[in-house]
Amino acid sequence: MTDETNLRAAKLSHQRRAHLAKGDPVALSLTMASMFHLPGDPAGFRQYGRFDNPTWEAAEEALGLLEDAPCVAFPSGMGAISAVFMALLKTGDSILCPSDGYYTTRMFADRFLKAFGVTMDTRPTRVFADGGFAGYRLVFVETPSNPTLDICDIAGIAADAKAAGAIVVVDNTTMTPLGQRPLDLGADIVVSADTKAVNGHSDALFGHVATRDAAMLEAIRDWRKLSGAIPGPFEAWQVHRGLETLDVRFERMCSSAGSVAKRLAERGVITVYPGLEDHPSHNLAKQQMRRFGFLIGLTLPSADAAERFIDTCPLIQPATSFGGVHTSAERRARWGDAVAPGFVRLSIGCESVEDLWRAIDGAL
Repeated sequence: MTDETNLRAAKLSHQRRAHLAKGDPVALSLTMASMFHLPGDPAGFRQYGRFDNPTWEAAEEALGLLEDAPCVAFPSGMGAISAVFMALLKTGDSILCPSDGYYTTRMFADRFLKAFGVTMDTRPTRVFADGGFAGYRLVFVETPSNPTLDICDIAGIAADAKAAGAIVVVDNTTMTPLGQRPLDLGADIVVSADTKAVNGHSDALFGHVATRDAAMLEAIRDWRKLSGAIPGPFEAWQVHRGLETLDVRFERMCSSAGSVAKRLAERGVITVYPGLEDHPSHNLAKQQMRRFGFLIGLTLPSADAAERFIDTCPLIQPATSFGGVHTSAERRARWGDAVAPGFVRLSIGCESVEDLWRAIDGAL
């Protein structure tokens, strides 16, 4: 990581100091309120719980420090993604999405945007730049893609797509602002499911949008206010708490993932991980990612073999989603992803890497 990124992570735990008066609690207070005391002229004061909340704002401020951009919080990652679509698109627009990224993004576009006259094309992440970007209002990038961990060139795509007049949105869920910085690489907007590693404890749904474009930011905030797609203050409090350990957790998870991926490959398991030199985009990953992430793709001989591996490993939690302190895994073909029946998405947690490897090796 760059010195600046390290410094932002270090400042995070001390960010609240600037807001504290003598005797105030150091930990963020939880404000559970739908109404605020509001006699007389309401201008300039908190008015209603759908408009703002001090706990959201603290979480947004913390996320903004890491992103180096203003953030808008949402009740889930898909809440953040759908807000970008609904706030910035209109009838007649076309969008480009990855064919191998998170399937719910495509499902939302196909089921709901199509009804409003917005059309969608798709391309595989690895060849996402092929064909150019003429005619698209919005280009949606996900790299590494979920679940196959393919990679595309954010800076190159951002430059070409913006030159063609498109808004460039990057889903950075798998990497967090500590692992990859799409706004610095030229993207207009970052979206993230903070349900995953940012919160890190598998106990809260949350998401955010980050952008340095004031007009886009205002449109997205207005969408949240008017649609009611607001996060709960308790979830915001949980995410703020999780953020304070993100740097430590993310470093441990990525370091362990690199070790486990190398051992899986040496064991003869078909393994996909951007940090392995045989990954097709390893050199690109070294250029645009500060770490190689905590997700590993492995392919076992059959669906039964994959399920047996997941179920019998004592240090793997069978679950969908990823990014928690515990290692988790699932067979992604059960959700309809275009992967082999025995493909497993393995999310490495914070366990001791040697104990984790012994458990994985034994289950294999």
